Amino acid sequence: MKTVLCYGDSLTWGSDAETGGRHAYEDRWPTVLQKALGPDVQVIVEGLRGRTTAFDEHLADCDRNGARLLPTIAYTHAPIDLVILLLGSNDMKPAIAGTALAAMQGMRRLVEMLRINAFRDGAATPPEVLIVAPPPLCETANVEYSAMFAGGVEQSKMLASFYADLADEWGCGFFDAGSVAETSPTDGVHLDAANTRAIGRGIEPAVRMMLGL
Repeated sequence: MKTVLCYGDSLTWGSDAETGGRHAYEDRWPTVLQKALGPDVQVIVEGLRGRTTAFDEHLADCDRNGARLLPTIAYTHAPIDLVILLLGSNDMKPAIAGTALAAMQGMRRLVEMLRINAFRDGAATPPEVLIVAPPPLCETANVEYSAMFAGGVEQSKMLASFYADLADEWGCGFFDAGSVAETSPTDGVHLDAANTRAIGRGIEPAVRMMLGL
């Protein structure tokens, strides 16, 4: 049995741009991935709305700093064969970081933690890491989201390039979710059901290759 940890934000949790709620279980990308991979792979979902790569954000009762929570979550589910990191959209908020460079630096911190402080419960090697760039933000008429992510549309378009270089530097896998999915103009950040499912289908080949399936 292979174990895959999906570590992400609202895109992994399954936020529905239209309703503000959560997509149906079968429409979330980790569910699509699990179905495609079959029963010999366990896909564990750790998605949290508002999660950043490595920055504090104090507008919720939960801890949204991805770097602070990753060690606990990784140890909880160890041993893990592959960690999929899909984060960075929330880093685009000016109040948090506001730049693609900062998001890349936060993502690098997560990779360092997984590779150097390998949470593997005695396994011979640390988990493989697949860095996924979220689909770029888009313009929206939603006043609150437009202000919350001011400047984020252009910055988010740089994430894929930064993440690809980071993956090369650390020997990680890389997938650009923007190659298969687009954010919804309803809020400029989240996805509809079809685009959420598309990420699961798009990631599958890379996951199979990295797991040796």
